[in-house]
Amino acid sequence: MPNRLYLSSPHLGENEQKYVQEAFDTNWVSPVGPNIDAFEKSIAVYADTGFVAALSSGTAAIHLALIMLGVERGDTVLCSSFTFAGSCNPIVYLGAEPVFVDSETATWNIDPELMEEAVKMLIAEGKRPKALILVHLYGMPAMINEVMEIAARYEIPVIEDAAEALGSRYQERALGTFGVMGVYSFNGNKIITTSGGGALVSDNESLINRARFLATQARDPAPHYEHTQIGYNYRLSNISAGIGRGQMEVLDERIAARRAIFRQYQEELQDIEDITFTEEPEGYFSNRWLTTILINPKSGITPEKIRIMLEEENIESRPLWKPMHLQPVFKDAKKVVNGVSESLFNTGLCLPSGSNSPQDRINQTIEMIKSVFK
Repeated sequence: MPNRLYLSSPHLGENEQKYVQEAFDTNWVSPVGPNIDAFEKSIAVYADTGFVAALSSGTAAIHLALIMLGVERGDTVLCSSFTFAGSCNPIVYLGAEPVFVDSETATWNIDPELMEEAVKMLIAEGKRPKALILVHLYGMPAMINEVMEIAARYEIPVIEDAAEALGSRYQERALGTFGVMGVYSFNGNKIITTSGGGALVSDNESLINRARFLATQARDPAPHYEHTQIGYNYRLSNISAGIGRGQMEVLDERIAARRAIFRQYQEELQDIEDITFTEEPEGYFSNRWLTTILINPKSGITPEKIRIMLEEENIESRPLWKPMHLQPVFKDAKKVVNGVSESLFNTGLCLPSGSNSPQDRINQTIEMIKSVFK
């Protein structure tokens, strides 16, 4: 059996170990230190954003963002339905109510028209949304102009979940910098990694300072441990930040490699009419974190058939995200849907996309998919 080809495995560069060793050599092995400072600065420079807090996960970043926007028990928060559970679980942590909004077909992200419909529905119920969590799925920018215009008109603060979209841009501007706060993830399967980690970014310095305070157990200034607020253990370690420093140095290379893998899949499978890919609308730039395909159900070929076939050759693939409004845990949640995300879930598949994927194994994946449609 050949070595496993993962969907998206970590890809280390040359300097991660150097920065980690510096942490050991200088005894900075806590959630403070030079690596954290440098890592935060590199993110701020790359995304051209003002301030960054390095945290333990993207989920932690969303949780803190919601806290700082004053979300409390009984509030409602709009959220893209077509996403990973980490986007919406923090809403429930706070006792608030997620309201899921379905996708449009061009980018697979939140549908602006349905979003406004959801806002009007909630206002009629006397529950004006306290925030919107806007997801940029698989690295593809959402319809930002339309979404931000609606959010501004109804005075709804936007948290951008760019966990999958570091390096993606909309009209030359980095995703994660359009809302009042943005979120990145450095989980092991992301385009770069700190093994586990995330970041909260904003041009509002007071928000980031407060995020750092809350992320370090909300310890008040005092010679002893004094707490007047509830805090969290959400700060990234200086060791993990050392990995992040090295990863940021190769981020553009990783994006280029993933985009090249996407192009190869697209070019070599373009003659199969029953397979389609998401295109970048004008002004959009996707990091192509994962290459995804849709399979025409009329072809008689299901994504599951391809997934099982690839698995037999130790090649990992995965269905697209199951929408949150279809998850058992959220079966009673409010939703405004149009069937798009459910259709995407039923007809889509994620293909191996890691920047360190062996070329022969990508070739094998393509040839196996071709064979199914012959």
